[in-house]
Order: sequence, then C-alpha cells, then structure tokens
Amino acid sequence: MTDRFKRRVDLKNKRNVMALAWDAAGELLKSNNSIFVEVRSITRSDEQNAKLHAMLGDISKQKTFNGKKLNIEQWKMIFVSGHRIATGGEAEMAIGLEGEVINLRESTAKMSIKRLSSLIEYITAWGAENGVKFKDWKKYDTYSFN
Repeated sequence: MTDRFKRRVDLKNKRNVMALAWDAAGELLKSNNSIFVEVRSITRSDEQNAKLHAMLGDISKQKTFNGKKLNIEQWKMIFVSGHRIATGGEAEMAIGLEGEVINLRESTAKMSIKRLSSLIEYITAWGAENGVKFKDWKKYDTYSFN
C-alpha cells in the first residue's frame, strides 16, 4: 500500500472513489497514528503542465531574452509575469533578503485550469509572433495521464 491516495472525483464516480479513499485511509491508519486528508478543487491538469513545460523547453532551445539563453524556469517566470500584466493584473515586486528585486509572481501549480489555459494561449501567441517552432508535445511527454 502506498502512503498516498489521489483520485479525481466527479458526480458520476464520487461513491466509488470515496469508498476507495475510505479503504486507503484505513490501511494507512494501520501503520500510522494519524494521516492527512485533503479535499480541494482541481487546479491545472497534468496534461496542461506537460504542455506548458514542453513549450517552455522549445522556447529555451530556440530563443534568447535580452541576448541571453535562459532555462525553462527562467522563461516560466518571464511568461507568468507578462501574462499577469496582459490579463489586467499588476506586477508585485519586493526587496529580497540581500537587497535584490524580486517579482512575486503567481504559482503555476496553483493556477486553475482556465488560468493555465490562458497562460498557454499567451505563450502560444508569443511563440507565433517570434518564430518558435513548437513540437507536438504529446510525442515527447513523459507523464502518464489518467
């Protein structure tokens, strides 16, 4: 038995999934004094995350920013920041522990499916305007989908 149980629940499968969750909780409690149970709304999907990172990988291989090659995480920071402004938000800056300027950006892990779709569309548009050739991300995907 694994120490983690995660399933997507909808109106059609809620009874079956909750029965499985009950069984998983019982198994975990056999070897633990307590466990943690979380019920939350769905944020981005695994498919969206895989596509986002594949696109950022394509950009990092093909483009520079201010004359410098950037890695996937750096491009992600740039696009999340730009997307926030493009969708009517404001940049939030702070002075860091060593006096550096920090952009306090959104977390892609906490984005809703709709918000991450908007970010992917933003990146797609930027890529089209800047000559990025995006691969068919599913061919190169290493994630397994449910």
